[in-house]
Amino acid sequence: MANITASAKAKDDETVEDKKSGKKQTLDASFNMDELQALAALVNEHGFTDFEFENENIRVRLSKMAAVSGPHPHASLQSPAPAVAPPIETAPAEPAADPDAGLHKITSPIVGTFYRSPGPDKDPYVSEGSNVSPDTTVCIVEAMKLMNEIQAEVSGEIVKVYVENGTPVEYGQPLFGIRK
Repeated sequence: MANITASAKAKDDETVEDKKSGKKQTLDASFNMDELQALAALVNEHGFTDFEFENENIRVRLSKMAAVSGPHPHASLQSPAPAVAPPIETAPAEPAADPDAGLHKITSPIVGTFYRSPGPDKDPYVSEGSNVSPDTTVCIVEAMKLMNEIQAEVSGEIVKVYVENGTPVEYGQPLFGIRK
């Protein structure tokens, strides 16, 4: 899902036209709790992940972010701003069931190109359902014209192949899932 961000700035006593009534209104330099909740609902309704409003007297920033341990990434020493409102609490989302939970993952030890077989006209080293031992070669990762054979390192059954033959892989990228 793409991040959607919106921001607005206003000066004190700036006038705007109300869309419903067509009357001109003067913007207030502060928010009350009802206005903040209505603004949060509007931001949520439009799918924004970030919304910021600022004028000379107040700054409001609403952001949907995953829980982060440690200090907030945007925490900095700035001039003190008036307190706006306590953060709006939401119920934590149910964690998605990981279909790969419990699998040992064989990862790429280098950046290169992933090959499932020793040659284009050869059968793959392993397929889903293959039983492997720690010294079984499961694939090749080519880097700078060197063919690096990758071993299973554990005993078990190949239950998932994460990469298509002939595609580039990154360091640490999962290649296979093995059920021990």
